[in-house]
Amino acid sequence: MPRLAPLDITTLTGEQKRVADAIVAGPRGGLRGPFEPWLRSPGLAERGQLLGEYCRFESALPADLRELAILLAGRHWKAQFEFWAHSRIGRDAGLADALIEAIRTGTRPPQMSEAEEIVCEFVTEYFATNRVADATYRRAVAELGEQGVVDLVGVVGYYGLVSMTLNVFEVPLPDGVTPPFV
Repeated sequence: MPRLAPLDITTLTGEQKRVADAIVAGPRGGLRGPFEPWLRSPGLAERGQLLGEYCRFESALPADLRELAILLAGRHWKAQFEFWAHSRIGRDAGLADALIEAIRTGTRPPQMSEAEEIVCEFVTEYFATNRVADATYRRAVAELGEQGVVDLVGVVGYYGLVSMTLNVFEVPLPDGVTPPFV
């Protein structure tokens, strides 16, 4: 059960409406996920959505690797909505069903490309140790470039914020959707 009542669009403050309109007019096209909770703090919502727009739609990472990183973050934080939403987006970006399922269940993903393997290793190593070993870092830079590694860190960090928002405010899955994590 969500902890926040749905916002009444007709009673938004001017600042909330301006930010909500910008989110709806952007590439997301709606106020799903963390955006309704964030609108309670329009300054955070505005800045958060701009960072998210870059991370999700403009980063140096190809779409499949961005989605892989998002799924790994969603799994780490057990963010039901995040994992459900980005499983679909990841599939559309070319991630294999077996890879998505392995991430969901916390098992070693089967066959992966070199780039997928490096992203998985980098993100899971960081979550396990709060660091990335020199060898892992060098492999990531060799595969993704420096900007790609910086963007990978940004994507994972941003989706940590998203996951925390979804979890704390208990943003529900759509009706009829089975939660990815039990």
